[in-house]
Amino acid sequence: MSSIQTQFLDVKAHHSLYPALDPKTTLSGSASGKVIFITGASQGIGQATAVAFAHAGAKAIYITARSENGLEATKKRVSEANPETQCEYSVCDVTDEEQVKASIMDCVAKFGGIDVVDSNAGYLDQWKKIGESDTASWWKTWEVNLKGTYYVIRFAIPYLIESAKRHFATGSTGGHLFLVSSIGAQLVTPSASDYQTSKHAINRLCEFVNVDHGEEGVKCFAIHPGGVSTVLAKNMPKEIHAGLIDEPDLPAGFAVWLCSGKADWAKGRYLSCNWDVDELTQLKDQIIQGDLLVNRLRTKA
Repeated sequence: MSSIQTQFLDVKAHHSLYPALDPKTTLSGSASGKVIFITGASQGIGQATAVAFAHAGAKAIYITARSENGLEATKKRVSEANPETQCEYSVCDVTDEEQVKASIMDCVAKFGGIDVVDSNAGYLDQWKKIGESDTASWWKTWEVNLKGTYYVIRFAIPYLIESAKRHFATGSTGGHLFLVSSIGAQLVTPSASDYQTSKHAINRLCEFVNVDHGEEGVKCFAIHPGGVSTVLAKNMPKEIHAGLIDEPDLPAGFAVWLCSGKADWAKGRYLSCNWDVDELTQLKDQIIQGDLLVNRLRTKA
């Protein structure tokens, strides 16, 4: 564990929204004309992200989750943030292939395409040692976090490719895909085998999206959303709760910043929304040349 810190960037850390990520000011209009598709949008980070894209001028936002009441609440908040942004939703369990496919097709039917996908739906149950774990709960973590993410990617990819080509032709950027990862993907915390391994797999899946579809214009990122005190996060052991100090507006603003194209050079990588984006950008050459922020086996030279 002594070398774990070398896996993280030595940059200023943020825990709340700051000017560079503000969708109302610095990023105002950056999502103009774009259609945003968000899973897990009935509360918490997903809801905050929908509102942030509305502030940034999105043409339309399509939201999904399992709770219709929560989706109605998010839709109301989107309309309050920007009455010009259209918002529709469908109740969707991301582990159900047909429901995911139907929600994406409905979004395209209503709004003509998809420019940004935020795969935010996730699952985290009570942590237990492997030998004491509940088998159904352990595997459900993988089904939601990985299979659900795969379904979203699988059926959204064609529209993201179309978006990338369309925006490239006009000198702008499109085809952005955000996979919600976790700082836990880089750690080995006792009793967290299901959650942390599933998020580690998300990082590698992000790399594969880049290898398979990066040349077609898709920009995929695995994002650590920070330590936000969500319902999901509170399922972690109580001793970890003290670290849940980040505001949901931070990962929301970070997603809008990525959608602006300012970090297209970092596609296929793991990024933390806590990292100061100006300092991150200054490290661009170092990150690209060193092939940093990707999952690799650590060995001696």
